[in-house]
Amino acid sequence: MDTLSVTSNGRQYRWPRQPVVVVCLDGSEPEYPGSDGGGYLDQAIGNGCMPYLEQVRRTGMFRTAESIIPSFTNPNNISIVTGAPPSAHGISGNFFYDAERDQEVMMNDPALLRTSTIFHAFQEKGASIAIVTAKDKLRRLLGHQLEFGQDGAVCFSAESCRNTTLEENGIDNAFELVGLPAPDVYSGALSEYVFAAGFKLLQKAHPDILYLSTSDYIQHKHRPGTPAADAFCAMIDSYLERIHDLGAVIALTADHGMKAKHDFQGRPNIVYLAPLLRSRLGQHEARIVLPITDPYVVHHGALGGFATIYLDDPGISEKLLDILSATPGIELALNRQEACRRFELPPDRLGDIVVIASNHWVLGHSEDYHDLAALKEPLRSHGGLSEQRVPFIVSRPVSGLSLERLRNYDIFDAVLNHT
Repeated sequence: MDTLSVTSNGRQYRWPRQPVVVVCLDGSEPEYPGSDGGGYLDQAIGNGCMPYLEQVRRTGMFRTAESIIPSFTNPNNISIVTGAPPSAHGISGNFFYDAERDQEVMMNDPALLRTSTIFHAFQEKGASIAIVTAKDKLRRLLGHQLEFGQDGAVCFSAESCRNTTLEENGIDNAFELVGLPAPDVYSGALSEYVFAAGFKLLQKAHPDILYLSTSDYIQHKHRPGTPAADAFCAMIDSYLERIHDLGAVIALTADHGMKAKHDFQGRPNIVYLAPLLRSRLGQHEARIVLPITDPYVVHHGALGGFATIYLDDPGISEKLLDILSATPGIELALNRQEACRRFELPPDRLGDIVVIASNHWVLGHSEDYHDLAALKEPLRSHGGLSEQRVPFIVSRPVSGLSLERLRNYDIFDAVLNHT
């Protein structure tokens, strides 16, 4: 296949005549000034568990970038694969309130997307595309507008690897591709399956562009530098090296970081918004939406660093903003207009108020709203500004890329246009 160029969402990309593998390493926070104890990759490299990435740090590009706010999975993965912020693509969280239907819904329906993906642009020009994601909640969004079937794209999740079809996923029974047991959704094996499947696809199907998106289950459960964290990173490193040996250029970033959200006794630090607002609302009503919410709440209890509030009378928002801003555990409280301007969010998918938690805090609805019985380890979560810094790694030297403000959604630009 000759070199080709495509335009997607106003950005131009070229395919550099070799397989390109982009990895979104869910929940991986790098080490940077102000971080609490170092990041996942940095700690593992320092402990000798990631020799391949240690080499890349010397010979390739090894920097950090900013993720999208809210620092959740869906908006960031979609920003990465569109090269655009949520104000363009429309995915503002894992979960949102659809005011037109008066219904709170998951943001996993491709009908909610307002742009095409980089994958779609390349497939239209003849490039072959393969996508493996950990959870099925992302699979349909990532595969938006792609053609499947014989000689089409491949797109499936590790979670549903036993149920793939040629018509819907571009592959029949993807489970047979890998030779590993079907992974539990609450396990590190889910991410290992993503890497194993990606390696097999690259080896057998030779896609031009391969996108891998993992799970953050281990990062929620185990802090950097622990035996479980280092073993997880060693697994990743071994697959990255094997993918490299197949001749691929590798780029790695993340959707968000991860921070401890508990006190010294291991009790979660939670600002419950409903009781805080109740005493101030009077006769007014408010709807609190927690966009971290998804079908997989065992490891975070639907507690994250970002919330949005819908008011029956937006005129009272300024009074509530003052109260919220003065509350310990809250870093920012903004009106819709300011939040959309600052974080490039779609105004029609946001409440009247946006609340962002402080570094080691999370936001909740009320005590009886959250089931925390499954939180066996001290809470680690994400969603706010303190989890916005993510890795930005390319396996080869990068030249000509503007470094003034790197975003995680610049990763395709870096690997396709600047290596």
